[in-house]
Amino acid sequence: MQASEAEKLGRWAGRNSDKDVLREEVWGALESGNHNVGPVWSRIPNFVGADEAAKRLSELSFWKKAKVVKCNPDPPQIPARLRALYDGKLLYTPVPELVEGFPFVLLDPEKLAKNNVQFELAATSQGAVEHGEPVAFEDMMPLDVVIVGCVGVTRNGGRTGKGGGFADLELGIFRELGKVTPDTPIVTTVHSTQVVHDDRIIMLKHDSALNWIVTEKEVIETRSPYPQPTGVAWDVVQQDQLDDIPFLKRLKEDLLARRAG
Repeated sequence: MQASEAEKLGRWAGRNSDKDVLREEVWGALESGNHNVGPVWSRIPNFVGADEAAKRLSELSFWKKAKVVKCNPDPPQIPARLRALYDGKLLYTPVPELVEGFPFVLLDPEKLAKNNVQFELAATSQGAVEHGEPVAFEDMMPLDVVIVGCVGVTRNGGRTGKGGGFADLELGIFRELGKVTPDTPIVTTVHSTQVVHDDRIIMLKHDSALNWIVTEKEVIETRSPYPQPTGVAWDVVQQDQLDDIPFLKRLKEDLLARRAG
């Protein structure tokens, strides 16, 4: 099924024209190479080999040591969320696009098993919201690993998502609240087609870089030269995010008060 021109433009097109072009190229390459699983346009694309990438991730030393993992809610990271649950890790996953009155849910594998909730169900975005425990940013435990969804990535740690800015917003909030430190690995799983030349993604000061990229073929430690933000760059948060994310205005006031205090 061919994507419409509106779908190809992307829901958040227009905020960065260079990244718009790159995203279209990546989505098109996944589709033309039959590397996609389901629709890819205007989303974090699911890909053939996502389970292999999750397996490679689970074999890394920082993953084995981790007790608390945060993972984006998109389909390509279902295998990574399953790995976290089967490995006995506490798993935070956000409500898609943060549209509920609470931003995250906590999935505890022990509680899920006790309640006879299959991990395969809890690992889906719908199942997580249904069976997870709602939590606010302030109530989250410190994170040992953060997995983010990406459309395009570079070997030096550059990344772009689908253009909505949710990953950078989350990470900025985590850093301001002390849930993420400079030593917390920022990770993604992608198809090898999504790895592009370093010069294709220009990182801005509010963009969070990747420490690790895991594909169906390899593990890339980026040793990124990009400095990580220390908090939320409120000047680049879009008005539609402030309007559409129920708790964001309150959280902005609280975080700015923390800075001032």
